[in-house]
Amino acid sequence: MAKIKLTKNEQKVQKDALKMYKRYLPTLTLKKQQLQTEIRTIETKAREVRAKRVQLEKEFAQWISVFGEAEAFKPDMVTVRNIRKGIGNIAGVTIPIYEGADFSRGDYDLYETPLWIDLAADRMEKALSLDLEAEVLDEQVRLLSKELRTTTQRVNLFEKVKIPETKANIKKISVYLGDEQVAAVVRSKISKKKLQTASDAKKEADE
Repeated sequence: MAKIKLTKNEQKVQKDALKMYKRYLPTLTLKKQQLQTEIRTIETKAREVRAKRVQLEKEFAQWISVFGEAEAFKPDMVTVRNIRKGIGNIAGVTIPIYEGADFSRGDYDLYETPLWIDLAADRMEKALSLDLEAEVLDEQVRLLSKELRTTTQRVNLFEKVKIPETKANIKKISVYLGDEQVAAVVRSKISKKKLQTASDAKKEADE
């Protein structure tokens, strides 16, 4: 605990600080709760997106195997050309929002490849899009988790350090000023008594 001045001015400073901590603490606590809720929601959504991706891949593999020409489709036939992202805000934190992606398709001979290749490419684009969406959701969680750590540290600082420390400082100053006031009254009485004694002695001497 830092050394403080035992004065009325310092007492006011400490009381003002306490009011500020108590005013901001509920806001910080609310922000902490909001971040925790949002992170859980986004994590759930990310799991759902990945589950769709797994299911799509499973259906895709079964679908291709029906044609007996699985080797005809190459993953590099579809590549990501551009990822479209927007900007969102949660509890004051700027986060990326997945808005879609643009894809490029490799050149292939229409006469030598099966008719279902275009349909397979469409499914691959959907699978890649789900992967990209999941990655953006992961980035949202990372950014919000970072803010949550900072907010939690501030809440703990206010609750466990600043508020108790400030209350202790105010009490310490109040006790000191109270003692000083009592001491001043005692000194005043002693001084008056001495003056009275001196006055009485002078009167006796004059008589």
